[in-house]
Amino acid sequence: MSLDVDVATVNVRAPLARHAVADIARGALRAEGVRDALVSVTFVDPSTIARLNKRHLGHSGTTDVISFQFERVKRSDPVIADLYICPVVARRNAAERDTAAREEIARLVIHGVLHALGHDHPEDGRRESSPMWRRQEQLVRRWMRRAAAGRAP
Repeated sequence: MSLDVDVATVNVRAPLARHAVADIARGALRAEGVRDALVSVTFVDPSTIARLNKRHLGHSGTTDVISFQFERVKRSDPVIADLYICPVVARRNAAERDTAAREEIARLVIHGVLHALGHDHPEDGRRESSPMWRRQEQLVRRWMRRAAAGRAP
């Protein structure tokens, strides 16, 4: 059993190193009790994420993260997922939250992993009070503490 995470950039620059992104994804998977996974994280530009958003979700415009996952027949089956993250939107989100872009990328990686594991949240004002969002923020705080202690990339 293994937690394999591949990170790629497509004509964009992400504010975190690829190995750090992979570590964040593996940490979120471990925290959720996953022991076997194959996850790809791809950083894309705004036009690419907008195309994915329209084609696969039916939404117009850019978004910060999109998750695709294969259905697991049994809980013991490996998690197989693709995450697409747009650093341009992440930087905008970070500025609106008055937080670092690195933290926002960590948040989006964790958010995408949680979606891949079947977590969901409402799209209205209850989004940030949902159980998924609370779990996400718990994992982001855990990563931030590790990073501040020099134990996270």
